[in-house]
Amino acid sequence: MSVIEKTSTQDGRLEQVFGAPVRELYAQATGPEASAALVRALELRSFLVVAEEQVARVRDRVHEATAAHRDMDELSADDLRFDAQWLEAALAGRDGYVAALDQLLRTMPEPGQRPGLPVQFAQMKITAVASPVPAPPRAGPVRARRP
Repeated sequence: MSVIEKTSTQDGRLEQVFGAPVRELYAQATGPEASAALVRALELRSFLVVAEEQVARVRDRVHEATAAHRDMDELSADDLRFDAQWLEAALAGRDGYVAALDQLLRTMPEPGQRPGLPVQFAQMKITAVASPVPAPPRAGPVRARRP
């Protein structure tokens, strides 16, 4: 199953912002008129889908290991600690992708709005000082410490 066919928790938001179902957004993103915001949003969505799959996989593994029907002798604190570390890493990745997508959607131009002209910066000029500042006198050679 491809990333396009999988769902993410942000699909509804993307569909609302860009005005089309996710499958259509991917088709639009390959066209010559695709906005940079759409392409970036779908790239973040693809990463988010993978991160959310990882979160779900670890969550399901923990639920299975701690299910009521399981024998308590099968529980392993080491395995659960390891899964907690994996879950923490997967959640951090997911949270990062959601935050990046949120930032992108808040800062992108409104649909139909043309991006502004490129920003031009003033060139800095280096000017010479009339009289250079003299270097401070040296304190002398550095002596080595004795043990």
